[in-house]
Amino acid sequence: MSTAVATPAADNGKLEFLVRGEHHPAQGTLLGFWIYLMSDCLIFAALFATYGVLSLNFAGGPSGADLFDLELVALNTAFLLVSSITYGFAVLKMQQNSLKGTIGWLAVTGVFGLSFLAVELYEFYHLLHIGAGPQRSGFLSAFFTLVGTHGLHVTFGCIWLVTLLLQLRKHGLIQENKRRVFCLSMFWHFLDVIWIGVFTYVYLMGSMV
Repeated sequence: MSTAVATPAADNGKLEFLVRGEHHPAQGTLLGFWIYLMSDCLIFAALFATYGVLSLNFAGGPSGADLFDLELVALNTAFLLVSSITYGFAVLKMQQNSLKGTIGWLAVTGVFGLSFLAVELYEFYHLLHIGAGPQRSGFLSAFFTLVGTHGLHVTFGCIWLVTLLLQLRKHGLIQENKRRVFCLSMFWHFLDVIWIGVFTYVYLMGSMV
């Protein structure tokens, strides 16, 4: 427990109150990360709302039913959902103090994350190649913004994952690395939840229009 101690200053004899002991609150990092995730929820809520307003503004161009390949999107969804499961295995191994198991499952998670990004980049390339870019209509502008923002988050998550793997290899399962694994776990599962919304609202409902 932190205690305030009055001590005379070296130069003028006045009392100074010093806090001895740990000055960071317990679980402060995890609380701060939860607050960050809630702010990210607001960003995606605004993007979903924008897509809802513009989703029928085709400007005489193609609709989701004309463009979306649901089989490809379902494969991509499977990549991301399975990566969430493998990350859970990594957390279990970490709780068992198995460094090798933690690193192994995190590496598998990274492979699935990169596979997700590869499929999404292919989809974007295909749409741009056939002239269905974000400038074509309000619907496509909202689509590229929402899906692209999610993809950008996954990209940052993969970079974070690689950095975490390097830290684990260098320092092992120290308390700081365990905290980082938990924070990235929350971020990764958050992206899965957002993608379920994207898959349902954008792709499935968009294919019915």
